[in-house]
Amino acid sequence: MPFDSPLSAYQYAIDQQGFVPDAAQHRAVQALQQCHEALHQGRGPVTGVYLWGPVGRGKTWLMDQFYQSLRVPARRQHFHHFMGWVHQRSFQLSGIADPLQALARELSAEVRVLCFDELFVNDIGDAIILGRLFQVMFDEGVVLVCTSNQPPDQLYGDGFNRERFLPAIAAIKAHMQVVAVDGSEDHRLHPGAGVQRYWVCAAPEASRMDAVFTELAQGQAVSSTPLTVGYRPLAVVKASPAVLWCRFAQLCEEPFAAMDFMALCDRFSAILLSDVPCLSAQQRPGRIARGTEDGAVRVEAGDRELPQLSIHDDSVRRFIALVDECYDRKVPLYIEARVPMAELYTEGYLAFAFRRTLSRLQEMQMQRFAAHP
Repeated sequence: MPFDSPLSAYQYAIDQQGFVPDAAQHRAVQALQQCHEALHQGRGPVTGVYLWGPVGRGKTWLMDQFYQSLRVPARRQHFHHFMGWVHQRSFQLSGIADPLQALARELSAEVRVLCFDELFVNDIGDAIILGRLFQVMFDEGVVLVCTSNQPPDQLYGDGFNRERFLPAIAAIKAHMQVVAVDGSEDHRLHPGAGVQRYWVCAAPEASRMDAVFTELAQGQAVSSTPLTVGYRPLAVVKASPAVLWCRFAQLCEEPFAAMDFMALCDRFSAILLSDVPCLSAQQRPGRIARGTEDGAVRVEAGDRELPQLSIHDDSVRRFIALVDECYDRKVPLYIEARVPMAELYTEGYLAFAFRRTLSRLQEMQMQRFAAHP
C-alpha cells in the first residue's frame, strides 16, 4: 500500500500490522517526516537524516518508508553499491581538474535525495574519497538520508590516516540530523511464520541441499557447467535459470567481489550455499606495513599497523557481502553449515560487522523475508 509520508506508513504499521511501538523509532520517524515535509514544501537548505543503532532496530525499514513516499527525484542504494559507482565514475572523470566536484554536480542533476543503507567505512581509498565527496555533495544541494550501525564519530574509527576522513564526519554532523535508533527490541526476532533456510550438517551426514534445490528448481533445466561472473569462472554444484547452488569454497574463498554478488542476485531468485565451515579463528599478530620491502627501521610517514586478521577473514568479508546483497534484494539464501548459526563467527577482526550478518540470517528464516519460498 503506498503512503504519502513516512509518518503515515509508520502509524499504519502500528495500527494495522502489529508493529510494536518503539520510542527510538518514533524519534527517527519524526526526523524523517521533517525532512520529507521540507523537501516537498520547497524549503531550503534541507537537513538530511543519519539513523544509527544496533542491528534489528528497524533503521532500513524506516528509511525505505521515507524513500517510497518521496515525490522528488531520489536514489536508494546499499552503501557498497554507491561506492562502486563512485570509484567507476571517478576513474571515467579522471582527466578533468576536480572529478569529485564533477561527480557531485552530475549526481545533483539526477537526484534531490540520496538514501544509503549500511554506511560503513573500513577502506582507506573510500575514506579519502568520502572526506571530500560528502562536502561537495552537500554543497551541490544533495540531501542525504542513511542508516549505519555506528554514530558518525565512530566511522572509520581505527582507520589508517583517519584525519583524511574527518571532513566527512564534520559534513555529516553539519548537514544531517543524527538520530540514535537504539531501542531495546530486536524487531527482526519478533514471532512470525518460519521457513527453514539454515541447516547444520556434520561431515558424514547426507546433505539436504539436493532436495532443496530440486524443489526450488522444479521444472527448470539444470546444469553443472561453470558460470562466468564478471571475468571469472564460478564452479557450481548445480544451477538452473532461477536457482544457484555453490559450495562455500567456490563462492567465498575465490576472489569475487560485492559487484559479483550483485550480478548473481540480478540473475537468480534463490541461492544455496553448502559446506560452510566454522569461520572463527584466532587473530594473527598485526604486522607493520612499510613503503619499501627492505626498510630496516619504522618510518612514521610510511608505516602502519595492519589489522589482526584470522586465516578465514578474507572469505568472511565475502560472506558478509553476499548476505548483505541477498538481504537487500530479498533473494533467499539457503545455507548448510558445519556449526549452528550462532557459532559461525564468534572470534575475529570482523566480529562487529558480523553481528549485522547474523541478524540478517536470522530474519531470513522468516516467511516474511521474501515473497517467494
